[in-house]
Amino acid sequence: MVDLRKKRWSLIGITAATAIALTGCAAAAESPGPEETQDDGPAETLIVYTNSNSDGRGEWITEKAAEAGIEIEIVGLGGADLTNRIIAEKNNPVGDVVFGLNNMFFEQLKSEEAITAYEPSWSGEVPADAGDPADGVFWPLVEQAIVTVYDENTTDNVPKSLEDLYTDAAYAGRYEVNPALGQATPQLVLASILSENLEKSGDLGVSDDGWSLVESYYANGSPAVEGTDLYARITRDEVDYGVLPSSGIAARDEEYGTKTGIIVPKEGVPYVTEQIAPINGSGNEEQAQKFIDWFGSAEVQGEFAAEFNSMPVNEKAVADANPEVVELMETLPRQELDFGFVSENLGDWVEKVTLEYIG
Repeated sequence: MVDLRKKRWSLIGITAATAIALTGCAAAAESPGPEETQDDGPAETLIVYTNSNSDGRGEWITEKAAEAGIEIEIVGLGGADLTNRIIAEKNNPVGDVVFGLNNMFFEQLKSEEAITAYEPSWSGEVPADAGDPADGVFWPLVEQAIVTVYDENTTDNVPKSLEDLYTDAAYAGRYEVNPALGQATPQLVLASILSENLEKSGDLGVSDDGWSLVESYYANGSPAVEGTDLYARITRDEVDYGVLPSSGIAARDEEYGTKTGIIVPKEGVPYVTEQIAPINGSGNEEQAQKFIDWFGSAEVQGEFAAEFNSMPVNEKAVADANPEVVELMETLPRQELDFGFVSENLGDWVEKVTLEYIG
């Protein structure tokens, strides 16, 4: 009998060599690939790709899935890098399920036919427009607001707008900027800025003012320090401001003794919805569907929300979420982003920024 599992594991080394820029992610550090086994039977361990395995999430999910009778192996990468890897592997898939990526990345995977449609058992418990309402290829799990934060205990003279933060000399070097555009959050920040400055006749569909603002954002910011938390830098007075997903606020205020304030632009803040889908052609469809049904259920999402201060999209799980998180999400205005348009243009935007503004 052919050792399917061993064959599958060996593909990891092959496809990793073809994946683009497989760098680590501060929010989701790369996990080691699965190890080979001596089992001569079909693969039973589910290979789960995600960019949302940091801060103990990966370990928690693995343990809880095992209790539910689902053996998984998590492989974690930053959002853009993970998307590139799945696309590079689509002719010989290694992963079975992907979750945690936002709409932009799932739109790319969908257009490349790297993921396949499956309607989970909990589909009626999430808003129809939160995932992929047109085709049902991917489905929503967790919602996050991406916000610019500061410590109200120590920071005065807060700018009235993000444009002031990026362009006023008084704030130069006092906000953290993450130039790692292989990660989901830095890409979303870029998309958020450019989406407010679109112009059909402009370079890559963006006005000159938009590109000037992006240039200022990168030129005047303090580069993120790998392995160093934003709040550690804030409490050491290295910076005053930085970007953070909303689910991270409560834990950091508790750890660092800060009182987080948020700069809320008039256009609102970008929201992302972390999605889940089976990877197309993995050969382990039944287990993939079982995992999706389990992980997205109200019970599991409620436990996950309580453990990690997340905001579940599953409406039956909201009651188990941290009330402070629910209140925050209800009060933050939402920036309107066309994720389909952003997905189509993001690659060119990232290339221009990397070549001209980051180097």
